Amino acid sequence: MIELKGMCVPVCTTFDSAGDSIDEVSYLQHIDAMIEAGVHIIMVCGGTGEFAYLSTEEKRRLVEISARHVEGRAMFVAQTSAISTRDTIEATKHAADQGVDAAMILPPYFEGPDLEGVYYHFEAINTAVDVPIMVYNIPQHSGIDITPDYFRRLLELSNVRYIKDSMGDLVRIQELVETGGIIFNGGDPIAFQGLLAGCQGCVWGTINAMPREAVQLYNLVSSGRLVEANEVWKQVLPFQLFVWSTPVYNPAVKAAANLRGFSVGEGRKPQLVLTDSEMERLNSALASLNVSS
Repeated sequence: MIELKGMCVPVCTTFDSAGDSIDEVSYLQHIDAMIEAGVHIIMVCGGTGEFAYLSTEEKRRLVEISARHVEGRAMFVAQTSAISTRDTIEATKHAADQGVDAAMILPPYFEGPDLEGVYYHFEAINTAVDVPIMVYNIPQHSGIDITPDYFRRLLELSNVRYIKDSMGDLVRIQELVETGGIIFNGGDPIAFQGLLAGCQGCVWGTINAMPREAVQLYNLVSSGRLVEANEVWKQVLPFQLFVWSTPVYNPAVKAAANLRGFSVGEGRKPQLVLTDSEMERLNSALASLNVSS
């Protein structure tokens, strides 16, 4: 069984100009660009892939064509989250049939259950599908916080191996590392520090705009070249702070990726493009990154 490690990109989903259909050609080309840059893990239907705006059929189609296209060139993960346990199991079974190396799963969201119901959810998926599970903790959107103590409980389930934590809290990351589970940082502004704290990698939306820099950062930290890693971090940090502070994360990532030569188009409505003032701020945030590219 492959153990996930390294930089994981939740790839942007590309749409046609009207946003009605997925542009599969551009989408697969973007995956190629990420793999060619050395990104270790391709994740489909992640938050930065706009899973909340995709139909069930679209999500399954993306998992299928991505699995065939990646074809062992990188590790492969699919987010299979759904509000109901039944729908999550069906999505996870489908992903497992396509050969994913893990499924990333949120706790049930939007007027979801209490913590006992959350445990039931993960326990039922664990029983129904034999695939490694990455728990996705993003309480600012899900309304449920997977604390370190609660994650310890989930780790007792045979398939729960990983957690992506997107709180952006370095203390929390260090507490999660102490659980003995495999931790992936999902908070943009602490990616460097998260790796130093013991994270095995990052699930990092902004990789869509800076894959080579993200891989370089990981490789430098892994080889103990921390002074050089810090120089890379200083180049990318303004961009990380920008996307973390903007209320429109996905449009910001797509705008940055387009500016840096990756063709990912615009988000699906009702996500709107950045305003002129936001674009000015983004260009300023990318300045140090573009100088080094």
